[in-house]
Amino acid sequence: MKQKFTILLDLDGTLVDTAPDLMRAHNHVMKKFGYPTKSTDEIRNLVGQGAGAMLGRSIWGQAKKEFGKVQDDKIKKEMVDAFVDYYGKNIINESTLIKGVTEFLIWSKEKNISMAVCTNKQEHLAIDLLKKIGIYDYFEYVAGSNTFDYCKPDPRHLTSVIEILNGEISKCIMIGDSETDANAGKNAGIPVILLEDGYTEKKTTEIYHNHLIKDFIGIEKIVSKYL
Repeated sequence: MKQKFTILLDLDGTLVDTAPDLMRAHNHVMKKFGYPTKSTDEIRNLVGQGAGAMLGRSIWGQAKKEFGKVQDDKIKKEMVDAFVDYYGKNIINESTLIKGVTEFLIWSKEKNISMAVCTNKQEHLAIDLLKKIGIYDYFEYVAGSNTFDYCKPDPRHLTSVIEILNGEISKCIMIGDSETDANAGKNAGIPVILLEDGYTEKKTTEIYHNHLIKDFIGIEKIVSKYL
């Protein structure tokens, strides 16, 4: 039997524009713990490595490792827990699908393509968002930041999902919007389709990719080349 083709997709900034709701959750935590709030545009540059990384980068201007330097583990946990709790209760107030996503998912299903979400959002939040925004049933698997002992940019986040789906590296592509997605795909040996203006501080020219798209309109032509 012919091996099915597999598409792995990031969630925040790729399938769904979640920045407005992430901003509200972020600012709720910042106000609670006495730190400055951020605008939606600023939040877009902080997303991609999970809640802890976003809060750490917001406060100290660095990645998750800087958040780890905070001496009081209790405070760190309280901040992340407060974010997850608030965000989970307000996950789809203003979040919207990226243009063309639904049409692309329908096309992919018609082509018998296997699809999965690989996100650094916690698994239960990712599943909840996908269900509430109406696209959960298109995916055969959802891997979040806490699904495995590793997450993007670790390529195992992708390769483990491919293995679970009984797929093959040679018959797979990654669709994302950030350096985190691109590096995971590159290191896994998977072609990367990158969305412009993603949730990342890096310029598109500085991020690895095989194809660049504005949104999902017309992406079928690119994917068809790999089928």
